[in-house]
Amino acid sequence: MNSIPQVLLADDNPADTDPARDTLARSPWPSQVRAVADGEQAMAVPYRLGKYAHEVSPDLVVLDLNMPRKDGRAVLAEVKADPFLGTTPVAVFSASRAGLDVPRSYELGANSYVRKPGNLHDFVSAVESISAFWFGCARLLRKEDK
Repeated sequence: MNSIPQVLLADDNPADTDPARDTLARSPWPSQVRAVADGEQAMAVPYRLGKYAHEVSPDLVVLDLNMPRKDGRAVLAEVKADPFLGTTPVAVFSASRAGLDVPRSYELGANSYVRKPGNLHDFVSAVESISAFWFGCARLLRKEDK
């Protein structure tokens, strides 16, 4: 049993991925972060496809909506429609200002929607809040609980 939560961070922008990964690493609640840069990779990790064959299925997905190859909305819909993956929490973390993205994300099954702030201080605070909620307050459904 792996007691450290596994986080799949799906975001194509290294300027967002790097500080998010660093913030999660410094969190009081340790987690193992696997970052991917597009939606197809985001789906390959939990399905253990190709170079991700030996990955551990994520306990939490932190998902940007605007990614290449398969956007976050399609990833969210696919994750939530899958009988095995559907119970995995998905925290949408997006800079999108499109008015319909928030309600559409929840309709697709997002467990939370956090807008990416435009400055580093607030960005770090937002990631800390995601970590504090999902690892400090909520009880994740671990694979061994299924």
